[in-house]
This record gives sequence, structure tokens and C-alpha cells, in this order.
Amino acid sequence: MEEKITSRHNPLVRRAREVREGRDRGLVFVEGPRLCEEAARAGLEVAAVLYTDTFARDERALRLLDSLRPAVEKIVAVSDGVMGQLSDTKSPQGVVLLARRPASGPDSLDARPGATPLVVVLHRVQNPSNAGAILRVAEAAGATAAVATTRTADLFSPKALRGAMGSTFRLPLWAGAEFGEILEWCARRGVRTVSTSLGAARTHSQIDWTGPRAVVVGSEGAGLGREEAQATDDSVRIPMRPPVESLNVAVAVAVVLYEAARQRDAG
Repeated sequence: MEEKITSRHNPLVRRAREVREGRDRGLVFVEGPRLCEEAARAGLEVAAVLYTDTFARDERALRLLDSLRPAVEKIVAVSDGVMGQLSDTKSPQGVVLLARRPASGPDSLDARPGATPLVVVLHRVQNPSNAGAILRVAEAAGATAAVATTRTADLFSPKALRGAMGSTFRLPLWAGAEFGEILEWCARRGVRTVSTSLGAARTHSQIDWTGPRAVVVGSEGAGLGREEAQATDDSVRIPMRPPVESLNVAVAVAVVLYEAARQRDAG
């Protein structure tokens, strides 16, 4: 019979909190049935599962738990109070999964041999929900990989995972790159880097996206610095009718990537 945890001071509960808060970077805190299913389908190595009795009454929940039992040592029930204290959302969804953080690094970007590179580089994107949304649109539009520089929000934080809705588990990632390091990586592989700038001479639809490309975006408030933008191979602007002067960073990435997808599909 599976144990039931009723104390928030239980060692597993304490560790789950540390993972949720980013103090244990070896694991990922995955919450809710949808994200837990995505993690399981993506083949993440699951270290532990915590769930409530209320959650386990649902057929979908039982299928999820049954699918995890053969490979997971720790699957434990917790009280509603413990789950409420653990949850990263206002309305706890009844299940939390702790999984080994997937490998991410330069080698991950070569994980799709044969595909023409279309890489998204997040530099100092500080809002985790925006970072997650960028990963989701990157996968949807056919990007081959994503890179997050050292001063970017943690792509595996709970808010970023919710924004990505599973794309984090499937898209090849390089987290913790230095800005110059990723530019050098692109240069060595013939991947031309493209930044977005209000003052760029060409629009996002006036350059060729069919070759190897990397879209480089900066922080929500300031974008890329002047020297950072100048360090990229090309710069483009997204046409906007006045008085609008800027777009949400995830929306801007979507506009650019879908133009790249349109050109690649047409070719």
C-alpha cells in the first residue's frame, strides 16, 4: 500500500519545495495532469510523483499514475493541505512530478541532423511566462532549437513550463550560454544571426529565411543593446502602425518565425 504524506515537513515535500523554488537544479517541478503527461511522453526520468486522493478519482489521473508506476520508485499520496502548500498555482491541480532536468548544452542543438537550423536565442528575457511562450511558438513554427543565455529566466521554472505547455520537454535546448558564445557557435556552423530592431532598414519579410538562421531577441523592456544588435549578422524590424512602437517579445518571435516557416514551406 502506498504511503500518504500529511506533514509539510516530510523530506520529500521539503525537496519538492526546493525544486519548485529553483534551489535544487537537478530536478524539474512539473505540476498538473497535462504537463505531467507531456513529461512522461517525452521520456523524462521521473524521480517522484505526489498526488492527492481527489486527483486519483479521475480516470485520466489513474491512467497517468499507472503509466508511471513501473519506472518510478516514489509515487506517494499527500493530503490536500500538503498539496496546497506545495502548489505553484492558486488552484492546485492535485499532482506534482519531480523529474531529472533534461540535458541542455551546445551538443543538444545538433540533435536534429538533416534539418536546416532555425534557432531561437533568448537573451535576458526575464519573464518566465514569456520565455515559456517563446519555446511554445518556436516548436509550433518549426524551430530546430532554442538557447537561453545566462541572464534569461530559467526555462524549467514552473511558470516557464506552464507557458511552454510541454515544448520545453521536446525542443532541443541550450541553457546558460554566454551571448558571445552562442554567436561564435552560430558562426562556426554557418548559421546567420538575426536581431530585431525598430531602426532596421529591412522588415522581417525582406530577408531570406530558407538558410540556416538564428533569431536573437532581448529583454522585454530594453531589447538588445546596441553593441549586441551590431554583433549579429542581420537586423530586421516588424512593421507596426502608429502609435504602436513595440510588441510583446513572444509575439514578436511568433511573427518572425512564421515568416521563416512560410518561406521554408514555399521552398
